Amino acid sequence: MLTASSALMSEQRWQTGAKGSLQNLKKFNNQDFNHLRALCLSQGLLFEDATFPAHVSSIGPNLLPEDKLQQIQWKRPTELQQNPYLIMDGVSRFDIMQGEIGCCWMLAALGSLTLQKQFLENVLPKDQGFQDNYAGIFHFRFWQYGDWVDVVIDDQLPFLNGRYLSVHPRTSNEFWPSLLEKAYAKLRGSYQNLHGGYLSDALVDLTGGVQVQLSLKDPPPDLEEILKAADKSKCLIVCSTSGQLRRNIELRNGIVRGHAYTVTGTVKLRYKNGWKHIIRIWNPWGYREWKGPWSDDSPQWKYVEPKCREALLRNKDDGEFWMSCENFQEQFSWLYICNSTPTFLDFGDQHCTMWSVARHIDLWSPVLAPGRNSYSSGAVSTNPQYFFEVPDYDPKSYNVVISLMQRHAEDMQDTKTLKIGFLITMNNSKILKQNFSLSRDVTDYYILNPGTYALIPATTEDQEFEFLLRIFIKSQDYNENSNPLPRPLLPMDVPRQNQDSSYKAVFLRYAKQGSAIDASQLQQLLNEVILQDEMTSLGGRFSFDSCRGILSLMDLNSNGQLTLQEFRILWQSLAKYMDIFSKEDRNHSGFLGVSELKNAIQTAGLATNEHLLLLMTLRYGNAARRIGFSDFVCCMLRLETMTYAFQNLAEGRSQISMTPIEWLTLAMYT
Repeated sequence: MLTASSALMSEQRWQTGAKGSLQNLKKFNNQDFNHLRALCLSQGLLFEDATFPAHVSSIGPNLLPEDKLQQIQWKRPTELQQNPYLIMDGVSRFDIMQGEIGCCWMLAALGSLTLQKQFLENVLPKDQGFQDNYAGIFHFRFWQYGDWVDVVIDDQLPFLNGRYLSVHPRTSNEFWPSLLEKAYAKLRGSYQNLHGGYLSDALVDLTGGVQVQLSLKDPPPDLEEILKAADKSKCLIVCSTSGQLRRNIELRNGIVRGHAYTVTGTVKLRYKNGWKHIIRIWNPWGYREWKGPWSDDSPQWKYVEPKCREALLRNKDDGEFWMSCENFQEQFSWLYICNSTPTFLDFGDQHCTMWSVARHIDLWSPVLAPGRNSYSSGAVSTNPQYFFEVPDYDPKSYNVVISLMQRHAEDMQDTKTLKIGFLITMNNSKILKQNFSLSRDVTDYYILNPGTYALIPATTEDQEFEFLLRIFIKSQDYNENSNPLPRPLLPMDVPRQNQDSSYKAVFLRYAKQGSAIDASQLQQLLNEVILQDEMTSLGGRFSFDSCRGILSLMDLNSNGQLTLQEFRILWQSLAKYMDIFSKEDRNHSGFLGVSELKNAIQTAGLATNEHLLLLMTLRYGNAARRIGFSDFVCCMLRLETMTYAFQNLAEGRSQISMTPIEWLTLAMYT
């Protein structure tokens, strides 16, 4: 039988108004901000969050010694200030000062967020404050694994010995930094889980974008161009220094080891008889600055035009400073850039480019994992593959970005991070690219020649995991008057269908009382949904008998019906075989001949020979031994099912032994 280890159908959940979008947020812990606030206001109470209480359990057991944990006090802003505000005079990175907890990685990303209002407004809702309808409750939004999530908190903040345990505002009566950080701590399970983390995770959680990590010890040759493009296109940009074993050690030059910073600007200015590329950087501590060339009091500024110097130089002890690109590469180890699309790769002589994106949520099964030691072509051919088309391109321009993210459970402190990655092949040939990493998000960018590629997500461990795959593809010479770039062609999609035709929507439209589909309902579904396309309809409709055969192949429960889970497996198979059929039917006749059928079987990664081909065309073809799409689906589903059934039975054995009833059960119902 087919199993859930087959690739699953991608869900189109990013449309406007879809669950998990900014217009229809998912509610973290099922808490509704408006409902809870209204309830508190009607009862004259201040909200107390039972799911993230003012208790040491929200701090975490290992963040502080036991005696200090017991000394923590929780106070509301109204207890600290007579006239507190959520935001005063706008949101700025200078509002933030790091507290006792070492969460510089999150605050560096947050500092970058304050520079990009298009992202900030998504994270920090405006429908709250201390002046109107105050009830001790606030909410913030974060992106989690493809969904925007609304996180509700109360405004009780932790203090130790009269000082903020966590981030504290520079202005005493402005509280957005402390409250936003508390919401992020709740999302991640505890304040303890903010004590050390990954910059790349924070960037993605605050934007829902795609991020890239660049080593400054082995930088790409176009690092300066990437930095300028990132700054120009309003990306979030952060960086970090080495020294994870000795964090927060300040060097004589003012740089802190094992620390995260925000890149707040880049500029190329006239200096002496030439040009100089300098970078502006901010320390989330709110103090401790670079003391070398281009620092606040350095002599280099004397050789800069007065107007330019006045515009750029801010001589204050606020944690922000300038340094040259050369010193930046010497002092820092990693650069992280994030945006909705990979605009940081749009540089050079490019004009009017656009990025398309295809998104897929799937479940990776270790049954089909390529293996820990090697990746044979045979192993690759049996794995779920996502095909994408690369159009004409500029050979000097990056044109494909792949992002693979493994899903973390809501209880994130107990989540095991697997070593995941992906392989890229072309024309079922050898592996062209591969990238594996022990991280939540594996992202890489490429310059690929025009053509059709296959991407195979994988893990090096024998463990099932859920993942989000995003494929970004650049289109050159795009302009506002041209047609929108089509989504990349993927076998998990059925692009000929209406946008609302995800497998769940289709299933619910035809299912009996919303729970199952029988053969007659399946026949109606296939003929009305799948055969909308002219090419697939040329070969004839799905008969009732063929639908009974398809149902029996997919009916894992052997009850004559398909559940939603069983239908999902069928749906992804239909999408895959529709894609293969359209590629092999080169003359658009609506039929496959013998040689085309052979190619289709090989593309699907299945085995055949001349005798078996003859039998299949006799069984499923017309008088001319040509097979239409509906018969092709029946043929391929049976071939795939029986192939896997044999492999499962033969696993680890040189011979297969079956009782007559076992054989008849397999032969008569599947």
